[in-house]
Amino acid sequence: MSQLSRRGFLGLGAAAAAGTLAGCSSGPPAGTATWSMWSSSAAEKKVWTDFGNYVEQQLKVRSVATLTPSNGYPTKLDLQLVSGTAGLVTALNGTLIPTYAARGAHRPLDDLIAADPDFDLDDFYPTSRRISSFNDKTYAIGFDVAPTVMYYNKDLLKQQGIALPSKTEPMSWATFRDLARQLTEPGKQYGFTCAPAIDDLVSWIYCAGGNVMSADAGRSTLRDPEAMEALQYVIGLFVTDQVTPPIKNLVTESSLSNFLQGNVAFMQNGPWQVVNVRKAKFDWDIIPFPAGAAGSTPRVSGSSFAIPSGVRDGAQLELAWRLLKTLTSTGALDIYAKAGRNNPARLSAGSAFQPPPDNLGIVQQILAGKLAGGHAFDVTTNWNQVKQLLGQDLPRTFLGQVTVDDAISGLTPRLDILMRQHLDTVRQATARKG
Repeated sequence: MSQLSRRGFLGLGAAAAAGTLAGCSSGPPAGTATWSMWSSSAAEKKVWTDFGNYVEQQLKVRSVATLTPSNGYPTKLDLQLVSGTAGLVTALNGTLIPTYAARGAHRPLDDLIAADPDFDLDDFYPTSRRISSFNDKTYAIGFDVAPTVMYYNKDLLKQQGIALPSKTEPMSWATFRDLARQLTEPGKQYGFTCAPAIDDLVSWIYCAGGNVMSADAGRSTLRDPEAMEALQYVIGLFVTDQVTPPIKNLVTESSLSNFLQGNVAFMQNGPWQVVNVRKAKFDWDIIPFPAGAAGSTPRVSGSSFAIPSGVRDGAQLELAWRLLKTLTSTGALDIYAKAGRNNPARLSAGSAFQPPPDNLGIVQQILAGKLAGGHAFDVTTNWNQVKQLLGQDLPRTFLGQVTVDDAISGLTPRLDILMRQHLDTVRQATARKG
């Protein structure tokens, strides 16, 4: 999803403080189940249409969904929250939940959960619950959650006479680098592809035992040895080993497009791309992420539904809670998973996310702690600013225009400022909580 605009954040904060959010403007009549979601393709639109039909069947009220392309979703949601036209329930990417929660834009759900004996929070993967929480409060309920995995082109490996990797045992970084080198023929085929961005780098950092931020999120830890080892390793695959497709444009570089061309052996990505990779004209599968010093612990990402804080008590809040429960119910998530969108956040809906690929079951095994591991994507309340800063300077390292050491040295003071601002925001949110 795109980054939120500064104007949007400022407006959102002011509106949240004034308590003038959702439900205060003209729109569908009272009693309508209104909700918002990002949607960028016909396939996605069909899923949300099916969700709407399911809501109407279950709640016996009209469902009205506002669908927006993913790139414009955060900005539109900001405007809806400010203007009082947001739905009773809004979808949130997990990286944005701390941002909205800290600003008071969405309400904590713990009182609603405690008062509802029919709602089983334990049916959601622990990582999804962590992603959906802020400041020890539950602000959202997950609808998908998944670890980053490694896709591989089975045909390409077979053509090169290379044994297929283990379906369950993560390979070491050294083995992965050797394979990537072995499978690369410059100008013809390549061993590996990933996005030249922090979202993909962070999985390697977690596997090395590092992080982007300290445990209290008060300072950047990208200069720590573990994080530096990971950065040097991945960027070395691009610059030193040259086992990746040449980068033509840092802005438009797409690991998915590279992989679908059929001449790349391994692609780092999440199960949310399964629906797109099924279009590939070659045989492929997924395996656990390569293990570093801390094991195979790539980032786990997820998305959730939340209730804007402008939804007040009474019938409106009651309908919002019923709607949120329906949108995250096993029945709704079965629809989501059967369409191949991503791994559902509920354990009871996991079996609906079915192969191909043959090894898709490792996603549930990793989330359940039975295979390899995963690391919740740690973010700050100003994560978009952190990501924007990293996106300005770090990608140049992938081109060899600046060393990793110089890039991180230059970024660290500015990252530390953002981390301190994040701590201030958390303190203010804690004080408001009382």
